[in-house]
Amino acid sequence: MPKPPKLSLASIVAASTPPGKSHQGPQQTAEIVQLDTGAPTLRRPTATLKQRARQMSVYLEPPVYDQLRDIAHAERAKMHGLMLEALDLLFKQRGARSIDQLNEPDGR
Repeated sequence: MPKPPKLSLASIVAASTPPGKSHQGPQQTAEIVQLDTGAPTLRRPTATLKQRARQMSVYLEPPVYDQLRDIAHAERAKMHGLMLEALDLLFKQRGARSIDQLNEPDGR
C-alpha cells in the first residue's frame, strides 16, 4: 500500500480556500502591525538555575528532614524555598545582604 502524500502548508491553505475563489486573481497582501506592549519586557536569564547556581549538599537527621518536609507540605511550598528562606533569616541575623540584594546586577 503506498504512503499517503505528506501535507504541506500550501496544500492546507489551498484546501481551505472556498471553491468559488481562485488564486489566479489579485494577490491579497497582509499588513504587518507592530503591537505596543506598553511596559518594557523583563529579560530573563538565558541559563537555568541548575546551570547558573552551585550545588551544595545538606545532610539532615531524619527527624529534621521529616519536619521540614511536613512544613513544606502544610504550606504547599517546596523544601528548597524554605531552605532559601532560612538562609535569608540567617543573613539578616548576621547583618549580611539578603539573597535578593545579592542577585541584583550590581550585587557583587
